[in-house]
Amino acid sequence: MENYVINAPEKLKVDIKLPASKSISNRALIIHALTGGNTLPENLSDCDDTEVIIQALEQMPYSIDIKAAGTAMRFMTAFLATTEHGEHVITGTERMKHRPIKLLVDALRHLGANIEYEGETGYPPLKIKGETLEGGELEIAGNMSSQYTSALLMIGPVLKKGLTLRLTGEIISRPYIDLTLWTMREFGADAEWTSVDTITVQPKPYEARPYLIENDWSGASYWYEMVALSKDEDAEVKLTGLMDGSKQGDSGVRYLFSLLGVKTIFETKEPGVPTTVTLKKSGRRVPRLEYDFVNMPDLAQTFVCACCGLGVPFHFTGLQTLKIKETDRIAALKNEMRKLGIELEDRNDSELLWDGKRTKPASEEGIYTIDTYEDHRMALAFAPMAFKMPISINNPQVVSKSYPSFWDDLTKAGFIIKK
Repeated sequence: MENYVINAPEKLKVDIKLPASKSISNRALIIHALTGGNTLPENLSDCDDTEVIIQALEQMPYSIDIKAAGTAMRFMTAFLATTEHGEHVITGTERMKHRPIKLLVDALRHLGANIEYEGETGYPPLKIKGETLEGGELEIAGNMSSQYTSALLMIGPVLKKGLTLRLTGEIISRPYIDLTLWTMREFGADAEWTSVDTITVQPKPYEARPYLIENDWSGASYWYEMVALSKDEDAEVKLTGLMDGSKQGDSGVRYLFSLLGVKTIFETKEPGVPTTVTLKKSGRRVPRLEYDFVNMPDLAQTFVCACCGLGVPFHFTGLQTLKIKETDRIAALKNEMRKLGIELEDRNDSELLWDGKRTKPASEEGIYTIDTYEDHRMALAFAPMAFKMPISINNPQVVSKSYPSFWDDLTKAGFIIKK
């Protein structure tokens, strides 16, 4: 197994071009394919999750392997079910074959989709025969992955009767649903919330048009973490291609990190225009952090690592989707933090707590080795902890799932990385 030993620099001053937004890229690609247009969106993400969608849409083989890309599995399932591209089998990694998809399959079948399970009921791989669907009214649970909701919404404009989607119970990750609706409208769709729990998509086809993808606020979160953890009081990181007022749910990272001593300065605040963002220390942080991550669960690992590195006790809620991500992220965080002498407590499969106390860490030769569980965000979130202790990362190339240039960018920032 490959392993990187990471040593952080004394000073932190660097300009970084972040990767393009994976979330917007993946939505724009599916919508672009539904328009039948020829010109791909500009500044597409070069991460694994986006690459598998590009390859699938370009080649449309009988067997489509989306590897470990959960977004691609959900989005492509809906796309294949509602377009007349013949029959396909969609599959992925062993972990993907254990990630649930029954809720989406049941919803698509309700709309008339022809989908069969190739293996265990409720899980990929799936055999899908594409055909034009009627659409109409549909009800699904709002507390499951928002990717199910987004997958259904994006096919709404090409359904004969459009789609009226009612979300029951608690609605989680609402910003990701709003991002989907915003991207759909960018391509001419008529889609909006018509009540607190209902979204209506009119049967109005998409329009092909040029489209520019903004850069990734999720990727920015690791640089916020570095500024927070760095001992350099003059630490400064400039990030290009971010947008003030972005529809990306994870753009909320800037407000949350302001509580951990990082301030955000926008070069310009012109709406809808990518700009340069400068991160600096503010010198002020809260003694304890409580936050509900229901709307941005992908930031949970970053903030667990940041708070533990800073010695800030926390109580995080809204983490119910973490157990069905690339790995069980709650279990993974508990396992790896224990190596650092930090005992996390979990409650109700949706909460993580730390009281600030430490136990004796377990390190070999003074280096703390972090396992990544085939989860890119484990590597991305733990690497900045090198500012606090010697860290090594097992299977570091897992970052290619969302941020392929991450290790190169760390080297540019002065980190010393040894294989």
